[in-house]
This record gives sequence, C-alpha cells and structure tokens, in this order.
Amino acid sequence: MKLQTIFCSLLYLLSAVFRATADEDSSSRSSIIFTTLGRSDYAFDIYTLPISDRPTTANEIKITDGESVNFNGHFPSPSSPFLSFLLRNQTLIQSPGPQDSRDPPPLQLIYVTERNGTSNIYYDAVYYDTRRNTRSRTALEQHGAEVSTRVQVPLLDLNEVNGGVISMKDKPILSGEYLIYVSTHENPGTPRTSWAAVYSTELKTGLTRRLTPYGVADFSPAVSPSGKYTAVASYGNKGWDGEVEMLSTDIYIFLTRDGTQRVKIVENGGWPCWVDESTLFFHRKSEEDDWISVYKVILPQTGLVSTESVSIQRVTPPGLHAFTPATSPGNNKFIAVATRRPTSSYRHIELFDLVKNKFIELTRFVSPKTHHLNPFISPDSSRVGYHKCRGGSTREDGNNQLLLENIKSPLPDISLFRFDGSFPSFSPKGDRIAFVEFPGVYVVNSDGSNRRQVYFKNAFSTVWDPVREAVVYTSGGPEFASESSEVDIISINVDDVDGVSAVRRLTTNGKNNAFPSVSPDGKWIVFRSTRTGYKNLYIMDAEGGEGYGLHRLTEGPWSDTMCNWSPDGEWIAFASDRDNPGSGSFEMYLIHPNGTGLRKLIQSGSAGRANHPYFSPDGKSIVFTSDYGGISAEPISTPHQYQPYGEIFKIKLDGSDLKRLTQNSFEDGTPAWGPRFIRPVDVEEVKNEQCAFEDCHWLNETPNQRDWGAALEPEKVQCGV
Repeated sequence: MKLQTIFCSLLYLLSAVFRATADEDSSSRSSIIFTTLGRSDYAFDIYTLPISDRPTTANEIKITDGESVNFNGHFPSPSSPFLSFLLRNQTLIQSPGPQDSRDPPPLQLIYVTERNGTSNIYYDAVYYDTRRNTRSRTALEQHGAEVSTRVQVPLLDLNEVNGGVISMKDKPILSGEYLIYVSTHENPGTPRTSWAAVYSTELKTGLTRRLTPYGVADFSPAVSPSGKYTAVASYGNKGWDGEVEMLSTDIYIFLTRDGTQRVKIVENGGWPCWVDESTLFFHRKSEEDDWISVYKVILPQTGLVSTESVSIQRVTPPGLHAFTPATSPGNNKFIAVATRRPTSSYRHIELFDLVKNKFIELTRFVSPKTHHLNPFISPDSSRVGYHKCRGGSTREDGNNQLLLENIKSPLPDISLFRFDGSFPSFSPKGDRIAFVEFPGVYVVNSDGSNRRQVYFKNAFSTVWDPVREAVVYTSGGPEFASESSEVDIISINVDDVDGVSAVRRLTTNGKNNAFPSVSPDGKWIVFRSTRTGYKNLYIMDAEGGEGYGLHRLTEGPWSDTMCNWSPDGEWIAFASDRDNPGSGSFEMYLIHPNGTGLRKLIQSGSAGRANHPYFSPDGKSIVFTSDYGGISAEPISTPHQYQPYGEIFKIKLDGSDLKRLTQNSFEDGTPAWGPRFIRPVDVEEVKNEQCAFEDCHWLNETPNQRDWGAALEPEKVQCGV
C-alpha cells in the first residue's frame, strides 16, 4: 500500500492558493533576501535506534518524512488519548485503516519542523508492516509499501496561537492534553532581550497560556513525569549578556498548569530533563576542569526548594564533552547524551550507564562521520531518538537544493527568502542575483537558472551598479581581515564573456578597502578603508577608481563599515562602533554624502549589534541584521553559528516601525532588498550538494590532555543496557 500522508489543516492549502495567485509584477511590492549560515545544507530528519539491540544501519529507522528540516523530537506516551483531541473537528483525522494483529503499534513522534515558510510543531504516527522486513532501514526509508500509513498533523494553529505573528517554535513536550513548548511570538520591547518563552496550549480548545514571566526568557523546557512541574534553562531577571557558546543560564522549576511557584534550583545549568518528580539531569561546563558534563540535581522531599536545599552531583566524568541529556520516567539505569570526544570530530549519541558508570556508543556504529543532535528517549526506555542529516553525509531526498527558500513574511507587501549563498544582492531590474561562495563571486537568475562564476578569487560583499546593469562590485581579499590586510574594491562586468576586461581593481593603496555601495546615478562609490589606520568611510569615482577622485566621508579612531547608499542619493547608512571603539558593539547611523546630518538610527542595546543596512527600493526603510531579539535557543543544541542571535529587522528612516522579520536559532545576515516582488514560493537551483554542517567550533576545544582512565572507555559489547 502506498504511503499516505494525512494533513489535518486547510490553512496550508489556502496559503498555497494565495501564493500561486500572487501578483509578481506589482510595483508596490518588493522582496528581501538574506543568508542563514549553513542552514541550506542541513536537511535534518529524526531517526531512532532500539536500545536493547546492537546499533546497526538495519536497526536505525527514519521517522520523519524527508520534507524540509525536522528536529528536536519527543516521544509522546502511547497511553495518551492523543488522536481523539488533536483537532476540534475530529472528523479530519482519518483512520489509518485496518492493521494486522502482528503489526507493532505506530511510531509516534512530536517534533519541530520548518516547512511552508514557518516553524511549527507536528505530530506523526507511522504505521508499518513487520511482515515486509520493515526493521530494515532502507525499507523504511522507501516511501512505498513497507510504511502502510503516515498520519501527520500540525498541532498549532499559528494564527490563533501567535496572533498572526511569525515565530520560532522549539522543544515540544506533550503532557496530558497540553502541549508545552518554546515560542518567540511576543516582543518584550527591550533591546537585546530574548523573545523565547514557554507556553502551554490545550489541544482540545487551542487555549494558550504563557508560563514564562514577562521580561524573562526561558529555554529548553522539560516536564516532570506527572506533568506537575516544568523545568527550564533561564537567565531569570539578569538577562542575556551576549553569550554565544555555553550559556551561563540557571535551572528554574514552576507549576506547569500556570507558571506559578517559580523557583531557581541550580545556578549554572542548561537543558534539564526529569527522571522522577524530585530528580533532574542537566548539563554545565565544569569550573574545575572546563569539560561540559551532565549533572544530577535532587530536590528535597520536605521544606523549601532552593539552590541551597538541593543536592547536586556530577554524573559523566571529565575527559570528553557530554551534553543535552535525556532520560525517561523512572529510568535509573541510563541516560542518553550527545558527546564530543577528543578523538572524534563528530557529535554522537551515547548512553551512559548510571550503574556501571560507563558510556555505551550508539550512532558511531551507524553513521560514524555524521553529527547527531539532541537525543530523547521513549517513555518505556526502549528507544532513543535524535536528528541528523538524512542519508548520512549525502542528500538522499531526491530534491535539488533551494536557491530561495520562502519564509512567511510578516509584511504582506514584502516576500521574504532565505538565499543559498553569502552577501546576495539584486540587479537593478531584480532579475539576477550576485552572491559569494568562498572563494568566488557568482551570478544566478532569480528563477534559479544560469548559475555561473564570474570571479574566481576570494571576495566578500556584492552590489550592482544601478546604471551599468552588468557591473557588480565586490571586496577582493580575505574576509574578517585585520586593518593591515590588503583588500581591494573591484568591479566585474558579468556579461563580458571573453573576460579580457571583465575585472578592474578600483583601489590600489594596499589597504583594507571593502563594502562598496554605488550612488543612484552610478558616478560614485562609498566604501570603508583603513588607509589612515582606522576603518572610516570614503567616496571615490565609480568607473576610474580612487585615482580619478577620492574624498573622506567619516573620520575617527573607530570602525565605520558596511555602508549602503539610498536610492534617492540623500543618505548613506552604515554600521559603527564609535560609541565604544573596539568593543564589537555596532550601532546603525545615517549621514548625507556631503558629510552632514550624522545621526544614529537605532540603539541596539548595551554592547549590541546592528549591521549590514540595506535601503528599501523607495528609500523610506532599511533592512538590517541585529541581536536586538537576543538568542532563541541554547547554542549547543544547534549546528555552529558564529552569531546565533542574528535576525533580520526593518525600520523606517525616522527610527519608527521597527519590525522583526525572521525568527529562528540560527545566524541570519547580509540582507538585500530588491525592486521586484518575487512570488512567495521556493525556488530550486540546479545544484545537489552534500547534506553537511559544522558542529559548534568551541566543542573542538580540549581543556587538557590528562588520562581520565577507564570511565571514558565505552562498553565493549555494543548492544544497549
């Protein structure tokens, strides 16, 4: 029987009809593209291994459907009256059909998915036929006769839950008839404050309650076996201070029903999980030896609960990083963890035997050269789940990579896309996009066709000439280089097929010259240069370069950079650390091309960042990337992001109407605003690359080389516990 995927919402059908009939040629509408570090290569799906059997490729099952990106799973209790109250209109839930008595119960999963341009939480129940050898991984991954039915249900009505606000969802847990999860749909109104908060939605009614206090951000929720308590990682009232690696959050618990009786139980901890009503595991970086390890906290049976009354003990030994722990109700035998061993470059899932104090490796025997993230254990302790690239190190989903991934826009007149490439920019007509892949500069049509390389050396940033429509400017040289490094502004005629005069160098002083932007009449280029020892802004002749005309626009012992010229020629926007030179904190400024009218456009908060400004086609607004919204998840739970706080915002030139456009736990940056409205549908490119990503770079650090002994040796018999 062919695989049937059952959707229980008309919302996506209606949105698809809307997308198909959108007016691509509307002059009052436009499009924004941006880059997300590594995101186009993730191709995550959720997998599971049985704990009692030897970990092999034959025993590994892919649960999710290979569509888009699926991660951070949770096995619901099979005894929950789940399907009966998923939707208010229960007739939409179709029966999976008769099942043979010899067939096992379905694999049930709750997880986060990013599809249809939004982040949502789905429920999947996968029925399969053991008589057809469905224990075979290859058989289960074939969307054919072996998997008899897939029931798939979006759990949240995003318009109802979010009030129409686009947001990120994370770390879902089903507790009785309530879904507990993280969402970022409420703006705290304070710069550099995370929007992440924990919510509870009653699935029968859709009634949603915020459990996190206003003004506070919570991450990584976990619900106790009875459902009475929820634990979270949180900064509490102290707030986020810019951390992008191992967070110094604390562990809080509160009543799941309404968020009251909130109390801090652990200082310095993250990613909690419950084994019973008084025992939790969590991870932290040890102050003694700098290894990330799992710890256990035991709450007192009587009296007040506080950081002083709890008992804390280290569980996993030093000598390797062990983090994002998972357990199951009443399971005092083992936990599941993600590890980074000094001998491995890959993140793997292992069990830790709490009785023998031994690690038991799992995923290394299945996909040794693939990262595996965020384990979770079934309620009966029989299975461990995790997410990874589907098909191991290669994309086996049969799909081309997306050039433009449609992201649902909070603004009806603007379509929003994640672009597969760095520093993208639109041609004057909006029909072509220039971008960077390190090394090289490329050009592609906005429909994904005619992708070609036009510059073969290392470069960063791109911008088109508004008058000479085939000319692209870029910064030729190493990115993130020091002031003394040589970087030059170059022009590239992308339609010069013979290449004889395609590339011209416009700066010749051997200094760091970068981030060009062209005046609307095509006569001048503004750029940043270190020719006097500091990064300041200069303006030069667009055709002849600095030898034909050059003058200084800004001056001072600070960094002015990432400049963009407005379409009407009146303003130049740029990022600057002039408030605190050398601190890494950048604010956004405006200045007239004659050097007058300097003013700050937005205050991004103490030590904050507002970078890469880009004017709207009408010159009335600016899109930029910023940490204004803080971080949205524990960075250790995601692939490597240099700046996991980066999100895309827009603002008007008078500083009003600040709007957040993207919501995720990744690094969004280098936005560009195009003159043409692109219909909000995905655009594929003729490119089928490996599914791959980098693990957190800071997990490569080995605190010391001491021999930690037998505790680090994995169990020799690799067949569970």
